Amino acid sequence: MNEPEPLITNIPADINTPDKLAYGLNLRQILIITLTGGIAAALYYLFQHLLPIVILAAILLPLLALGLSIALGRRDGLTLDRFALAALLHTRAHKKLVSAPEGVAEPPPWCRLRGTLPAPLRLPVRAIRTDGALELADGGVAVLLETGTLSFHLRTTSEQAALVGAFGRWLNSLDTPVQILARACPADLSDLIETVEQQADALPHEALATAARQHADYLAELNNSRELLTRQVLIVLRDRPTTTKGRRPIRRDACAAVVLRRAAGAERSLAALGIATRVLDAEAASQALAECLDPGGRHPLGQALPDELITSTRSTK
Repeated sequence: MNEPEPLITNIPADINTPDKLAYGLNLRQILIITLTGGIAAALYYLFQHLLPIVILAAILLPLLALGLSIALGRRDGLTLDRFALAALLHTRAHKKLVSAPEGVAEPPPWCRLRGTLPAPLRLPVRAIRTDGALELADGGVAVLLETGTLSFHLRTTSEQAALVGAFGRWLNSLDTPVQILARACPADLSDLIETVEQQADALPHEALATAARQHADYLAELNNSRELLTRQVLIVLRDRPTTTKGRRPIRRDACAAVVLRRAAGAERSLAALGIATRVLDAEAASQALAECLDPGGRHPLGQALPDELITSTRSTK
C-alpha cells in the first residue's frame, strides 16, 4: 500500500509580518521612507542657494541613510523604530522596583531625599489560587498546562497528516487567545544520581548493583562536564476580564471555573495526539513563574509564599 504524498506548506517564521504593499515594502516602511525623503527634499530646496552642494550632501546623505536604516533594519527581531522606542522607554523607566501594591510612600518633609524613590513593582499575576488558577492584575484568570513532546519526523506520512489534522482541529476550537511557550531549562541530575546510588545497595544481585553504580558514575560525569538542558512546553489559557456586575470573588470563581474547564478540554484534545498534559497546581504554577522570572536560578520546591507562616516539625524517638 503506497503512502500518500506528504502535504507541505511553507509557514513564515514571523506570522505577524505586515502585508507588502509595493516593492516588497509594508506601509510602515513606505511612510518612514516618504517622510525622510520629504524632509531631505525640503531642506535641499530651502538651502540650495545658501549652502554649497558639498555641505548639503554632508547633511542630507546621513539623514537619508538614517531613514533607510530605520525603515529596513532590524535588531533582535524588532524593527529599528520599535527597538529605539523600547530603548527610550527602558531609559526613562524606573530601575529600582519594590513590592508595594499600595504605592511607595513619600518621605516626610524634614527628610532630604537624594535621587528618586523606587517605583512599585507591578506583576501581571496578582495571586495563585489553590486549584492552580492565576488571578491576573487586569481582572482576568489564567491556567498553566505543562505538555510533553512527540517525535513528528519519525512518524509515517499518514500519521503526520493525522497529527496535523488533530492539532489543527484543537486550534480551530479555541475561542480565546492561547499562548504556547517553549523554554529551555537547565537540568540537574544530582537527585537522580543520589536515588540510583541509594537503590543500588537494595538490588538483589551484585552485578545489578555494580551496573547501577557505574550508571550513577556516568550520570555524575555527564552532570559535571556539560551544561544539560531540558525542554518545557507550557500552554497558557486565560479568560478575559469580565465587566459584569457582581461581587469580585464570585466573578473570579466563575472565570476560574471556565478556564479550568477549557484546560480539561485541551487535555483531552492533546491526549488524542499522544501528548501527556497536566494542569499545574498551585505549587507547580508558583515554581514555573519563579523560573520564568529568574531563569537559571535555583528554586527548590516547597517554598513558603510571602504571606505564609513558616513552621518546622521535628520528630523525636
